[in-house]
Amino acid sequence: MSNWKERIKKFTDVNPRTKKIIGVVLIIIGFLALVTPLTPGSWLIFVGLEFLGIRLAAWQKFKAWFTKQK
Repeated sequence: MSNWKERIKKFTDVNPRTKKIIGVVLIIIGFLALVTPLTPGSWLIFVGLEFLGIRLAAWQKFKAWFTKQK
């Protein structure tokens, strides 16, 4: 199972443009799933943002917020 994950990671690391295209497509599909009724696919927005690297920018803020509350 991890074999295909490694292949995808290798491919996207070599082709960063492809990674951005995949991220944008997933965001668009997720947004369309969000605005259409009875479609449980809006989580694809977050997967697309992950492909674009948005999680890394916001992760430190979430981490600081959770550690401050404890």
